[in-house]
Amino acid sequence: MQKMAQSHVFLSGIGGLGVEIAKNIILAGVKALTVHDTKHCTKWDLGINFFIHEDDVTSQRNRAEATLHRIAELNPYVHVAASTVPLDETTDLSFLKHYQCVILTEVSLLLQKKINDFCHAQQPPIKFISADVYGVCSRLFCDFGDEFEVLDTTGEEPKEIFISNITQSNPGIVTCLENHPHRLETGQFLTFREVNGMSCLNGSTHQITVVSPYSFSIGDTSEMEPYLHGGIAVQVKTPKMCYFERLEKQITNPLCLVADFSKPEAPLQIHVAMLALNHFQENFGRRPNIGCLQDAEEMLKIAMSISETLENKPQVNGDVVKWLSRTAQGFLPPLAAAVGGVASQEVLKAVTGKFSPLQQWLYIDVLDIVTPLEKMGSEEFLPRGDRYDALRACIGDSLCQKLHDLNVFLVGCGAIGCEMLKNFALLGVGTGQDKGLVTITDPDLIEKSNLNRQFLFRPHHIQKPKSYTAAEATLNINPYIKIDSDINKVCPATENTYSDEFYTKQDVIVTALDNVEARRYIDSRCVANLRPLIDSGTMGTKGHTEVIVPHLTESYNSHRDPPEEEIPFCTLKSFPAAIEHTIQWARDKFESSFSHKPSLFNKFWQTYPSAEEVLQRIKSGESLEGCFHVVKTLSRRPRSWTQCVELARVKFEKYFSHKALQLLHSFPLDTRLKDGSLFWQSPKRPPFPVKFEFHDPFSCILLLKHCTHLQVVQTDETARKPDHIPVSSEDERNAIFQLEKSILSNEALETADLQMKPISFEKDDDSNGHIDFITAASNLRAKMYNIDPADRFKTKRIAGKIIPAIATATAAVSGLVALELIKVVGGYPADAYKNCFLNLAIPIMVFTEIAEVRRTEIRNGISFTIWDRWTIYGKEDFTLLDFINAVREKYGIEPTMVVQGVKMLYVPVMPGHIKRLKLTMQKLVKPSADKKYVDLTVSFAPETDGEEDLPGPPVRYYFVQEDN
Repeated sequence: MQKMAQSHVFLSGIGGLGVEIAKNIILAGVKALTVHDTKHCTKWDLGINFFIHEDDVTSQRNRAEATLHRIAELNPYVHVAASTVPLDETTDLSFLKHYQCVILTEVSLLLQKKINDFCHAQQPPIKFISADVYGVCSRLFCDFGDEFEVLDTTGEEPKEIFISNITQSNPGIVTCLENHPHRLETGQFLTFREVNGMSCLNGSTHQITVVSPYSFSIGDTSEMEPYLHGGIAVQVKTPKMCYFERLEKQITNPLCLVADFSKPEAPLQIHVAMLALNHFQENFGRRPNIGCLQDAEEMLKIAMSISETLENKPQVNGDVVKWLSRTAQGFLPPLAAAVGGVASQEVLKAVTGKFSPLQQWLYIDVLDIVTPLEKMGSEEFLPRGDRYDALRACIGDSLCQKLHDLNVFLVGCGAIGCEMLKNFALLGVGTGQDKGLVTITDPDLIEKSNLNRQFLFRPHHIQKPKSYTAAEATLNINPYIKIDSDINKVCPATENTYSDEFYTKQDVIVTALDNVEARRYIDSRCVANLRPLIDSGTMGTKGHTEVIVPHLTESYNSHRDPPEEEIPFCTLKSFPAAIEHTIQWARDKFESSFSHKPSLFNKFWQTYPSAEEVLQRIKSGESLEGCFHVVKTLSRRPRSWTQCVELARVKFEKYFSHKALQLLHSFPLDTRLKDGSLFWQSPKRPPFPVKFEFHDPFSCILLLKHCTHLQVVQTDETARKPDHIPVSSEDERNAIFQLEKSILSNEALETADLQMKPISFEKDDDSNGHIDFITAASNLRAKMYNIDPADRFKTKRIAGKIIPAIATATAAVSGLVALELIKVVGGYPADAYKNCFLNLAIPIMVFTEIAEVRRTEIRNGISFTIWDRWTIYGKEDFTLLDFINAVREKYGIEPTMVVQGVKMLYVPVMPGHIKRLKLTMQKLVKPSADKKYVDLTVSFAPETDGEEDLPGPPVRYYFVQEDN
């Protein structure tokens, strides 16, 4: 972040791709950005640049000047300037020496070479990036100088491996704890600590060779002392040197990143096609005309001759050249979003040295979109004089109209949601005159921490609903889009709002969520209502997209990620081994002390509102639920700030001294297990009492924050901290050591204000002291167990369960989602869809084919998929037996079990269920008055006795026959 905040960046070309890059790097926080452009705003720009408005077109403003204040609003800490001076082959390039990174878009290849040569020749080199989007193809090129040092290639946290054994051999083999794979790679470096026996390893660094998922070798250990027990191996991040070649040389022998392994030849084919396009522009002073066959033939000839000049003489793909020629004047905003996200991350790598840079080309094409449009006439792609002409040149007018008439439900208006709304606006989704609507919902309010990636929001929007604010901002991009915004959570509780009828009106559902549970629920609703779903997500520089199409693909629920490992209770309570354990312990202590216990206290007095009556019932020996906790709380209730300090001081001794002494008393350091091994060995760490000291900041912070939260939880005004007494006052110091037992008796029950104020954990308010308390408590416990402490930032990230987020990955993922949306709207075949996984840090981008839906065989040729649903229509006196017979008659197989959700309606082996056959479905299901149908699960008898029942598809039972 510090390196970014000191960097100056120059960006030429503020069209659709340039504005994406500008947005992302300003949100990331470079020091200064100069945006350069010599073109004037046209109606064409309204469909590709989300910061150009209609009044800019009317007044023919320069694109850089028109967008300047709008991109500057994204981050007030970034100085943004505009430049409109010509940049051509005659320009003196010495002004570029003021910048650490130069980005070129919409610049001729000849000028790119000249500027690249200048940047490469500087000492240190000016990092050079060029990027272009032409129609259905895009390219990205990076040159960071002859040598470029990367300080951290992946950005991942260094791994810590607990050791169970090290052999005395050459090479020495290190074995990890059982069921804890090391996940290391050969060639990485580790340093050792806390090794008992082979102590000479401690503090030393070794390069490793992976032997198995649970072991690795470290070199010769044969002369070392025998290994006894314990030890931790910690990964050491080592700088890596990357080497780059100039653009001129890379053109003839390109080094490309392969994104789609089903088409490994594609990058070179697109490389040749785009070089042919550049030569066509140089020869004719224009791009090929839309749909012009003669221009396509001319470009193909140029491509054939270029191929012969390249070192590998790559094969020319006629289809790639043809479609690039036909669409070169057009522009796909989602493709620009995807490429812009990747390019922006390369800029950040260039100025920070963090993450592995792209070496050196990336090509992405969307030929899957245009290939099915082969039979359309060229007039489909010709301009109509509106803001969608650039899009129309790529996908045709018919597909544009389908996007205009689209009903889409976007769930979530956070980082991905904001980017998706921008893409919808540029594509014209939901702008049809008679049809089309974008429905969005998000229950959250805008927080300050959202502003670094949720680009539709500004500081004055903080604490406003995300959905309403995002809708208003989207209308600024495209005033013709129709948006219905809600603040509802999409869950079972809101099924009256988001009913089956609502889902059937939607053409596609797009999720922009941050949790798996919500994804699974919405996926189930989409499957039940046969609606396509496009899901995506990011975590830091990683991202994924998944397209789910009825009858073609599996659903989100068809696969399950392994569950997250939870920290065992005994580890949290007594045997922490890592800082994550102590942070979670401190987080639990906060929740217990300031939220859970006060809530129980309040609940008790809501049940028993009279203190006098409670006292009498206790004296009479009656047992009241929760009474022990209430009496204990009241007996310790502080009545002054001094007593808050006393109670906090007692808690300090309990948590950080007495607990350690108790454990060491129960399990002395020389305790051995039945097999003779030491009890206190890795990963168990023996605790040692922590002495309270004023000069220890964590001790003082913990004490102060505990007192502060106590005074908030307690409602007695006399317990407030006096404003005129500083934290380090002599009175408080004396109070700390005046350890007294509770001075409150049972009489307190008669006079106490019987309410407490629970505190909800809030990570984003730095003034509330919540993170300070958890940081202090966690690090004191870490000190007690000899664990390396964590700073406040790391503590906040772990305790607040903050998912790393960056605008670059968000933009890239949303662009890829919008590309798949076009295919869904066009009703494309299964082989056109692509799922994607990316990690911009490495970098890697992998496109994969969709998972084809599986068909489950029942028997006798009867089968089904997750998208199939059987339907039975009943009537008022329809019995369960009638239902079973109806299924048999209509589908050729008789159900042996009928289940409604978790309720078993009919299981023959269960007592009394045979009698249910005569009951009506109305009586068994008990539907509400407005319920027209119920979804049931049926299963069938196996072909062989002793086997499990055969599953069936869901059966939708209508209580009455629907009118045709």
